[in-house]
Amino acid sequence: MLRFIVRRLLLVIPVCFGISVLVFLLIHLVPGDPARVMLGLQANEESVAAIREQWGLNRPLPIQYVDWVWRLLQGDLGRSYLTNEPVFAAVLGRLPATLTLALAAFIISLVIAIPIGIISGTRPYSTADYGAMLFAQLGVAIPEFWLGIMFILMFSLYLGWVPPSGYVGFSDNPISWFQHLILPALTVGLVNGAVLTRFLRSSILEVMHQDYVRTARAKGVAEQRVIMLHALRNALIPTITVIGLQFAFMLGGVVVVEVIFAWPGVGRLALDAIQRRDYPMVQGAVLAVAITFVIINLLVDIVYAVLDPRIKY
Repeated sequence: MLRFIVRRLLLVIPVCFGISVLVFLLIHLVPGDPARVMLGLQANEESVAAIREQWGLNRPLPIQYVDWVWRLLQGDLGRSYLTNEPVFAAVLGRLPATLTLALAAFIISLVIAIPIGIISGTRPYSTADYGAMLFAQLGVAIPEFWLGIMFILMFSLYLGWVPPSGYVGFSDNPISWFQHLILPALTVGLVNGAVLTRFLRSSILEVMHQDYVRTARAKGVAEQRVIMLHALRNALIPTITVIGLQFAFMLGGVVVVEVIFAWPGVGRLALDAIQRRDYPMVQGAVLAVAITFVIINLLVDIVYAVLDPRIKY
């Protein structure tokens, strides 16, 4: 197991290098001049040239990249072009809101997908299966922004149960924290739960026809034990890939949901920075999301080896 983990960790190094190159180049290929954004369209050329000199924007891209990577290795993601705020502090300040939304939505999606997927996969073409597939189809088809707006109209404006938007820290007011969290978490969790339901159902259907399941049944093993010990554990292996990617996507920030509910997450930070051509802030936010995906994929590989020891060989 240790050798397996070490090999995966070594593979992370070239992946992170490739990510840094792509993040840096793609951001600088976006049309627009951050110096003009900072000073306004009416600024004269002398002022614009001075800003470019101050922030190093007039240097060749390879030099800018080497300087950026060198500062990155020292834990310095630069400063915002517009607010002069350290990028690392800005991204770190948005992480509590992002983690809160991601974990809540992740738990909701698992609570929905696991029982429904098991029932649907073990009872194919039954009434329960058709109901589960109807839910999954609706969850995949309905856009998140529409679902979020409907939740706001129903539970905030009509019923008045919860606030329509905003964010409150758990330490400030736990009850208000939950009230602000429930709608965006349900919006993200229901959609992702529908996707997971489809994958888990397909995996269980495939596993239930395997020889080891038939053998366990022939030995007289209880049906519940066959499902939970033999079928579900093996069915989770392909499903974990989707679970890991979805969780990483949630950590990266579901931008549409964050905008609708005025949720101050990393995704919204990146969107605002892109609109203002704030290169350091965009690079920091996108790099944080990309590294999150790499870490989640590494953890998924380790979980693979735990569920199926054959994988580590």
